[in-house]
Amino acid sequence: MAASRAAILGLSGHRLTVEEAALWRKFRPLGAILFARNIQNPAQLRALTNDIRDVLGAAAPILIDQEGGRVARLKPPQWEAFPAAARFEGQPELAQRANAYLLGAMCRAAGLDVVCAPVLDLRLPGAHQVIGDRAFSAAPEEIARLGVACIAGLQAAGCIPVIKHIPGHGRAMADSHHELPRVGVGVDALADDIAPFRALAASGAWAMTAHVLYEAWDARLPATLSPVVIDRVIRGEIGFDGLLITDDLAMGALAGMANDLAAAALSAGCDVVLHCTGRLEDAAALLPACPVLSDDALRRLALADAARRGFGAGDIAALRGVREGVLAAPVVAVGEADPTERA
Repeated sequence: MAASRAAILGLSGHRLTVEEAALWRKFRPLGAILFARNIQNPAQLRALTNDIRDVLGAAAPILIDQEGGRVARLKPPQWEAFPAAARFEGQPELAQRANAYLLGAMCRAAGLDVVCAPVLDLRLPGAHQVIGDRAFSAAPEEIARLGVACIAGLQAAGCIPVIKHIPGHGRAMADSHHELPRVGVGVDALADDIAPFRALAASGAWAMTAHVLYEAWDARLPATLSPVVIDRVIRGEIGFDGLLITDDLAMGALAGMANDLAAAALSAGCDVVLHCTGRLEDAAALLPACPVLSDDALRRLALADAARRGFGAGDIAALRGVREGVLAAPVVAVGEADPTERA
C-alpha cells in the first residue's frame, strides 16, 4: 500500500463512492473526517467506517467532532447526548473523565477513533459565541484541570483526542468558519490563552490549529499559515511536539490567503491538512500535490497511538452514574445550532 499523504478529507455522503474510493487508492490520504451528512444510523455508519479502512488501511484514523452540547455528529435517538464542556466547570475531575470515557466508547463502537475534543480555548465574556459553552472556563487553570481529565477518559476508551484550537480561539470576535478573526492583545495577555495548551502539551493528544491572526505574534498570517506562530509559539513556547493538524482549510477565515493553502500550511509547520467539503473535485485538486507524511509526522502519530493503548474496559453504568450524580440531572440533547457543522 502506498505511503499516506499528509491530508485528512471529508467525503460526500452516507457511502464511500466508487469515484472517491478510486481517488483515495491512487493518492491515499492519512484518514477521513465525518459530518452529519455522512451519518444515518449505527449500521450504516459502521459499514462506512469499514469501507474507509478497506481503502486506506486498518490503521487509518477516522475523525469526528463530538464535543457534547452543540457540537455533536452522533445524536439522539440513535446515540446518547452529552453535556457541553461548560457544565463541568468547578466539578470533580472524575465526572469529566467518566463523561469522556463514555463519549469515547460510543465513538469507538461506531468505528471512529479520533475525537476532536477537548476545546482548550478560554470562555471569555464578550467574545464571539462560536466557542462559548464549548470551553470549560475562562480560567486557564480550570481549563487545564478538566482538559487533563477529558484526555485521560478519551484515551482510556481507545480514542486519540485532538486539543483545539491551538494557540487559542477564545478572544476571537468573529467566527473563523466565515471570516478571519484578529486578536490585538499583547503577548502578556496571550499567556493565558496558551497556558492550557502548555499544560497538556505532552498528553499524547493531537492538536488542531486556530484560523486566527494574532497581531502580537504575526501581524500578517493566521496561526495555521504562520511559521512564526507554529515554530516559536506552538512548538516553542507551548512545547507541543505532537501531531499538528489544521482546522478545515475550506473555512472562510483562510479565503484568499494563498493559492495553495495545503502547501502553505505544511510549509508553515503543520503535519497534516484537514479539508472537509467532501467534494470530489476538491479532493482531486488537493491530493496529487500533497506530500506524503514526514518522518516527524509519523513519529508523532506513533506517540499518540501509544498513549491510548493499555487500558481496560470501563463499567459504563457506573461511569454514567458518576457523571450524572455530579451534574445532578440526566443529559438531554440541546436544540441550539452547531457552529461547526459542514453542509
